[in-house]
Parts: sequence; structure tokens; C-alpha cells
Amino acid sequence: MMGTPPLAAAVLLLPALPVAIWVAWSDMKFMRIPNVAVVALAAGFLIVGPVALPLADWGWRWVNLAVVLAVGFGLSSAGLLGAGDAKFAAAMAPYLAAGDARFVLALFAAVLLASFVAHRAMRALPAFRSATADWASWTHAKFPMGLSLSGTLILYLAAAAIG
Repeated sequence: MMGTPPLAAAVLLLPALPVAIWVAWSDMKFMRIPNVAVVALAAGFLIVGPVALPLADWGWRWVNLAVVLAVGFGLSSAGLLGAGDAKFAAAMAPYLAAGDARFVLALFAAVLLASFVAHRAMRALPAFRSATADWASWTHAKFPMGLSLSGTLILYLAAAAIG
């Protein structure tokens, strides 16, 4: 099932984890995924990827970025996805083995549902809401998809690292 070997996934998690946490927080607080976070995630794969994966695999995974960027651009142009979400999903793509696409989509669906429910539940808790009163996502009409995308990346790499 997992096309990313456990050790490689653990190594790839090192640059991905802090960026994913940053993106989730930023999207909830500002309803924005910073371009510098997208570049940082791609740079993390550029630097750590050749250490974690065979060079041929590492090279082919850049195709994932191009494909997801093209699809994301189309979805963003149609108003179905935010531009930041599309760019972040593209930067995530090299971290994911193409052969795991069905697993990743199922994982994303589950994380999307769980993060939506958790976001709405936390929004309804007065103590949490007052502690994070300046978060734009509490009152924004759209959902902070960076939360779900980040969760998907972290859980995919963690699951692959566990084996």
C-alpha cells in the first residue's frame, strides 16, 4: 500500500511537519496560506528528498507537483479551491508516492471530514473561541482547507513511517 518506505517517510516528515503545522495555523488564523510556506515545503523536499529516496524516485516525484499544480490551477480558476490551497497541495505532492493516490484521496476525505467537525466544534466552545478570538476562520464563509491538507500530509507520512 505505502509507496514511501518507512525510513524515507520519517526523514521526509522532518521538514514537512513544521511547515504543515504553520500552514494549518495560518489558514485558521488568517484564512491565508503564505507563499513562503509553500516554497519552504517544496524546498524541504528538494533538500531532504535525495537523502530519503533513491534519486530516480525523487526525480519522478516532481511530476506529482506538476500534475497537482495543473489540476489545482483549474480548480482554483473555477472557484472550487483557493489559490493558496492549490499551491500548497502541489508542494505536498512530491512527498506522496503516486502509487498511493487512492489511499491519499481516502485519507484526505477522512481528514477533511474530521477537521471540519473539529473546527466547528472548537468554534462553538466559548473558552477556545475567546482564546483564539482573532482567528478569521471562525467567521469566514469558507473553510480553512490548509488544516485538512496539512493533516493529510502529516498522517500520510506518519502512517508510512510506521509501516
